Formats: sequence, C-alpha cells, structure tokens
Amino acid sequence: MLHRRRFLQLGSLGLGAFSFAGSTAGKAAARKPIVISTWDAGIEANKAAWKVLRSGGRALDAVEQGVMITEASQNCCVGLGANPDRDGYVTLDSCIMDEKANCGSVAFLERIKHPVSVARRVMEKTPHVMLVGSGAQQFAIEEGFPLEPSKLSEEAERDYQNWLKKSEYKPVINIENTKKQTAFVPIKYDNGEWNHDTIGMVAMDAAGNLSGSCTTSGMGFKMRGRLGDSPIIGAGLFVDNEVGAATATGQGEDVIRICGSHLVVELMRQGLSPEAACKKAVERIIKIKGDAAKDIQVGFIAINKQGEYGGYCIQKGFNFAVCYADDKNFMVEGRFVL
Repeated sequence: MLHRRRFLQLGSLGLGAFSFAGSTAGKAAARKPIVISTWDAGIEANKAAWKVLRSGGRALDAVEQGVMITEASQNCCVGLGANPDRDGYVTLDSCIMDEKANCGSVAFLERIKHPVSVARRVMEKTPHVMLVGSGAQQFAIEEGFPLEPSKLSEEAERDYQNWLKKSEYKPVINIENTKKQTAFVPIKYDNGEWNHDTIGMVAMDAAGNLSGSCTTSGMGFKMRGRLGDSPIIGAGLFVDNEVGAATATGQGEDVIRICGSHLVVELMRQGLSPEAACKKAVERIIKIKGDAAKDIQVGFIAINKQGEYGGYCIQKGFNFAVCYADDKNFMVEGRFVL
C-alpha cells in the first residue's frame, strides 16, 4: 500500500550570521531498501525507483529509473524542456555510480531525452568515465538513443525571450508570482523558496548495496559551455559502498570547490551521521564564501550503510523526499525549512 506523509516543517538553526537548516536524520537501524532524492520533485522520482527496489532490484537500476521521471517531465529546470543557455540551446549533464565504484558521466549533451541512461552506457560500455558535447551525442546515437527536436518548449521559449530583453547576468534575482528560472543561478522567490535545476538520488537496495545518480539542465541562461557539479563524480555525486552515498544540488561552482559529495562521504567514514556530514560540508562552503554565502543555495543529502539519512542546506527552502520499507507499508517523507 502506498502512503504519502506530509512534509515535516522544521525550524531554522543558527550558524554564524545566517540562518541555515537541514532535516533531522532518520535513525532506524538497517533501514533498507531506501531511496532519497532532492527537492519535492523527488517524490515522483522515488516512486519509480521504489518499483525497482521493492521487487528486489539493484539500487543502480532504481536510481536510473527514478531520475528518468524528472528528465521526462518537461519542466523548466531538468531535461529538454528546461531553460536554455545564453545562446538559446538546452544542454544536459548527468552522472551515475554503482556499488563497485563504476561510474559514468555525460556533459554538454544536446537533444537526448535521458542523459542519465547515456551516462550509464558510458560506464558500462566504454573505458572512460565522462563524454562531453558532440562526442557524447555521437555515442548516444550509436547506442540507439534518438535525437529529439532542437526546438525549445513553449515555456522555455517564453522565458528565453523575456530574458533577452535585458540579458542580465545576475547571481540572484527576486521575481513575483512565478516559479520560472530567469537568472543565472537558482532564484530565491519572494516567499523565501529557491528554484532549482538538479535532481540527485541515492539508494540502497535489499542486498545493502548503494548507487546514485544526478541529472540536470544546468543553470538557466548560463554561458555556453558552462558545467556545474552535477556530472562530476565526487562533486555532484559520490558512492562508497563501505560507507554511504551523497549527492548535491544548488550552485555547482561552490560544490566543485570542496568536492562536496565526496567530502560528505568521507565525513561519514569518520563516524558522522548523514545529517552531520552534510552540515559540515555546508559549513565548509560558508567559510569559503563569507558574506557572499547569503546569496547562494547549496544542499546535500546522504544515506549511510545503516540506512540512516539526512540533509543540510545553506538557505531556507530546501527539501528532499525519502522512501523506505517498514513492516507494513511504503512511506514517502520530506523535510523543508520555514
């Protein structure tokens, strides 16, 4: 039976001069299988992942099938329906990693609907970890992935034309009565929520093996050729089957600076809980950015080998979705800060 729990509202925790908060970690021992993904879009993605996990499938298959739901959703932030770069082209980045440290990645990929699946083919069928640009597209076509139309979605075309009126290249912009991405980095809305451009997912299957995936269209109206953390193993995603797995969302440049997801996993190796490890990574970014941290958003989520999970972010407005099995049913949980 499928149950959806309401999102739990948590108060802020004070760190330095800013207000930061994250979820309370799940404390149940040996909670498996389990899947956790970034943002409320992760609820639908988790459902697809859970279909794999509940039947005894691999975590690797689950994290691929899960984020494919978001890639196909034609929203403004992930997949081919997303907002384009400054030159009007949608480019996609994705990576995937399994329990044996096998990993694959694609970046600056155009006109392919499911970059996460291409990333998996890179992992399984080539001696490489990452393919980019036209080479990644050529490989995808050779593997049977069809080229999708290059035309922007109606929503993206409208957003792009609006952006071209001023072609502003600002780090943050407030907008009213809309949730469309119209700036270079994730937008903070007037209600305090943050737009986002990535879904990251990590899972542990019934056998206790971990895998993860991360997929994005990147920041709307970015410079042509810009890459963030999402396709970079160790930044946007990292899996260590002896310890745990982590993924990131938000301003990728700052996740790259600290090799964020790898850092979270290494902190868990030192004995920190998933939430505490995510918090330490967030604090590392804050220390580097100083006062500029108030203008960006970065969030991490993680699970460890015991099935504990947690997340932490710089600004209010971050949430994530969790699915796991108990004795009776399947639960979907989420957390966000006020």
